[in-house]
Formats: sequence, structure tokens, C-alpha cells
Amino acid sequence: MGDPDRAAGPRGTRGTSRGDPDIDESPAATSGSPIELRSAAFHEHTLIPERYAYDGENISPPLEWGGIPDGTREIALLCEDPDAPTGTFTHWAVTGIAPDATGVDTGALPAGSVVGRNDFGELGWSGPRPPVGDEAHRYFFRLYAVDRPLGMPEGSEPGEVRAALTGHITATGTLVGLFGR
Repeated sequence: MGDPDRAAGPRGTRGTSRGDPDIDESPAATSGSPIELRSAAFHEHTLIPERYAYDGENISPPLEWGGIPDGTREIALLCEDPDAPTGTFTHWAVTGIAPDATGVDTGALPAGSVVGRNDFGELGWSGPRPPVGDEAHRYFFRLYAVDRPLGMPEGSEPGEVRAALTGHITATGTLVGLFGR
């Protein structure tokens, strides 16, 4: 029957990935020049408001950025939870963002953006939903400037997006938000 005070699903690992150099300092996360990535909804290593959570309004948070290098042909965006019980869990995968874009509004994307499938199996954003009782999970919002159009179709899987990025990242920006239940 399970614990009635917990959400269904496996019990989490309580952040055993914290400090893992493959997550916190991955080559994709640190390659190229830094992009300044921020949100009006939360700050670095602070709580993501409930409205952006899967069980809240489940809308994507606003993000803004600066420092996209000259020669960028496309911008891609991923949001991943490395503390999920099943391993890194992708909440958002977006490609096709124009290089002159400076952000995304709450619940919206710039024209021409291509939404991928997340690990809930849904298109677009699906917000934080860690197991009840876990230490707050970390949600890494990563913005990538790339040197060529990726040409990803709508519904691309997160692994396909990461594979397309390999060898083409010229700059990155990371913003980490926290969420627990």
C-alpha cells in the first residue's frame, strides 16, 4: 500500500549526486565562454516557486540571458534534475532558439523554438516533482550557444538533444534552482 504521506514512486536517494564532478562540472556545463543566465522567479540555489512545479500550475519559469557569443547559430535549453531516484531526469528540452533571443517569458518560448520531449514523456516543460520527503532536489537550467543549427524535430528525446550538442557548444550558462516536497 505504501506510505500515504508520500507520492507514488520509488523513494529518492536524498541527493547522493551532490558534489559529483560529472554533474556539477560536466564538460558540457563548463565548455566555452560563460553566458549569464538568471530568472526573475528565483535566484541561484534558491527555491523554485510552487507555481512552476508539476503539481502547481506547471508552467515554465521566466529566464533571461546575456553574453551570447558572436557566431552563435542556435541556442538550446535543458532543465535537468540530477538528484532523481532513477538518475538525471530531464524536465525541459528546447532547441531552435534564435541567437538574438534574450530570454523566455513565463509559460512561453520565442517564436521558432522547437520543444522536445521530457522524461515524463510530455512535450515541453514539466515542472519539479521530487519524491515527498527527499532533501530539496537541484534543477539545473543550462543554456547552450551552438555553432550550427541543430535541426532537431519537435518531440526529440533529451538524449538526442545532448548528442546533437556534442562538439558544437561555444558557450554555456547555468542556473540552479531547488525544489522539495
